[in-house]
Amino acid sequence: MDSDRVTELLAGVRRGEPDAPQRLFDLVHAELRRMAEGKMLAERPGHTLQPTALVNEAFLGLDGAISYLEDRPHFFGAAARAMERVLIDHARRRGARKRGGDAVRVTLSDVDAASPNPQLDALEVHESIEVLERESPQLAELVRYRYFAGMTLEQVAEIEQVSLATIKRRWVFARAWLYERLGH
Repeated sequence: MDSDRVTELLAGVRRGEPDAPQRLFDLVHAELRRMAEGKMLAERPGHTLQPTALVNEAFLGLDGAISYLEDRPHFFGAAARAMERVLIDHARRRGARKRGGDAVRVTLSDVDAASPNPQLDALEVHESIEVLERESPQLAELVRYRYFAGMTLEQVAEIEQVSLATIKRRWVFARAWLYERLGH
């Protein structure tokens, strides 16, 4: 996807061009859908939220903030947060409790086979990200991209416009922090 085109359409939204939001949605929809499909593959079987619904709800959730977004990284960061909110709201509506219940399950990516619990409650991950954000907003954003938007390290590196090696180093630290925080 052309990063400049996303930035151009976001500028159009800020200028008040009436068709800019729809053109932006058309441009990013396929990529957001791929992210949502990857994310939903990791959810519990029988999850009632479908990838298209996740994308649509997340994009609608961006509605008020879209005119403040500056470029592709900013847009996809906001989209990852919007997906996180949709998944968390969905989990809460289904009566998920902090520990157990019918909670939305989030698979830890790139987990060693020896890991005792590769499934985590989305609410636990969300709460941990909020704590991490106070320590390192950059790492918290990386975790959001990975867990709630289902992005690969390569996709994150592209969006953040940093090297893959840098993202890998950050991910090693963020994942270790999460394991410690979540007691796994």
